[in-house]
Amino acid sequence: MSALPCPAADRTTGLRIVRLANFVTPVSGGLRTALRELGAGYLAAGHEPVLIIPGPRHSDEMTAQGRVITVPGPVVPGTGGYRVLTDHQAVADLLERLRPDRLEVSDRTTLRWTGKWARRHRVPAVMVSHECVDGVLRMWGTPEPVARRIADRVNRRTAYAYTRVVCTTSWAAAEFQRIGARNVVHAPLGVDLDHCRPHPDRGRIRAGYAENGQVLLGMCTRLSVEKRPGRALDTLAELRARGTDAVLVVAGTGPLHGQLEERARAAGLPVTFLGHVADRDTLTGLMSAADVMLAPGPVETFGLAALEALACGTPVAVSASSALPAVVGRAGAAAADHARGFADAVEALLARPEAERRRAETLSYFDEVLRLAEHPNAALKWAHAQARFGAHDYPFEPIRPFLRRAISAFGAERLMWASDKSVIPGHSWSDMLHALRDDPGLTQDEKAWILGGSARRILRWPAG
Repeated sequence: MSALPCPAADRTTGLRIVRLANFVTPVSGGLRTALRELGAGYLAAGHEPVLIIPGPRHSDEMTAQGRVITVPGPVVPGTGGYRVLTDHQAVADLLERLRPDRLEVSDRTTLRWTGKWARRHRVPAVMVSHECVDGVLRMWGTPEPVARRIADRVNRRTAYAYTRVVCTTSWAAAEFQRIGARNVVHAPLGVDLDHCRPHPDRGRIRAGYAENGQVLLGMCTRLSVEKRPGRALDTLAELRARGTDAVLVVAGTGPLHGQLEERARAAGLPVTFLGHVADRDTLTGLMSAADVMLAPGPVETFGLAALEALACGTPVAVSASSALPAVVGRAGAAAADHARGFADAVEALLARPEAERRRAETLSYFDEVLRLAEHPNAALKWAHAQARFGAHDYPFEPIRPFLRRAISAFGAERLMWASDKSVIPGHSWSDMLHALRDDPGLTQDEKAWILGGSARRILRWPAG
């Protein structure tokens, strides 16, 4: 291992944020992505992120997400290569030498002891909750009352041990709210919209996976028990039995990979297994090309791949038992946890007009925007609506239902108009203004607020 960093007094003004995580491999999915993007964000903000993860041997390197230190840890049997940090003393010694200003932990079971270390050393510590304890226990057959008791005991200790517990969805936070924890923070994840967007070569990519007239289903997930990947094969079989000529493409690998391939062959199902897809363009290409993506995991606390699919313009059928129904909103469909339920959800999504289905990224995004209305000090600038909602011709009638939803959520007194002249080519400033002034669905009071009253009130600009 290379030399450890200098003491805090010799550093720059940023914070040294030491992050600990288990169950991360070069081919793992959402957690690895979240860790990478958080590290890069901390680095860009002038901080010093250090990530400690288990691996086959010691290593210490600088990466795009900051410094990454690997500590030897054993492979957990049956997990497809996941490792854990079992040498508590080695990790504690490393923390002593690193002298963190903040500690961020992404495993609330085997790494919960680090909360006590942080308290002893007066280091503010955050536990990022990436899983639902009682959900995982129920999935492995633990009766619900027993699972809740165990989860409540574990979560009380977690909430006590850390300064903050960060949950990415209200669904994930519910088990902490159940025990009355007051240090829970809701911080949704997001996606990189520079990479996750509708692919310009969608048709060409689709032709590589499906023939004309076929329904293309996709799934991007780790092929492990808790993700329930076999349900995608069951859904495909159910749809084909109903007469839908569907095919399935699976991106991802894991301990069930070989078993699923053999099962698909034995059943004669048209499934393409891509394995781990490292190239992001290939992955977003699949997400863009698919007619519907599947997310069958019943204990997903956020489901980053589902949100990426929406950003690529593709709706997602998700497990109704997970956090995902609230994440995908009207852009997806919640399914009961069996093949018939998922087949029903796929059929419901396919029944939507193609143009509506391909606005999945807009619908999901707009639902998130409207949820901000619960904060009384938040206001909405009505900008880029023509481009965002695909309304290209004056008087831009397709945006009117979305404006009405925004008024219903925020109230006209919290909406401010912007002309968008610089980003909507081919239309005049007058077009932009009169599209709203002449909207028959708006009252005169609503127009007065949106076209100036709200801005004057919120920004304290005098009239006249």
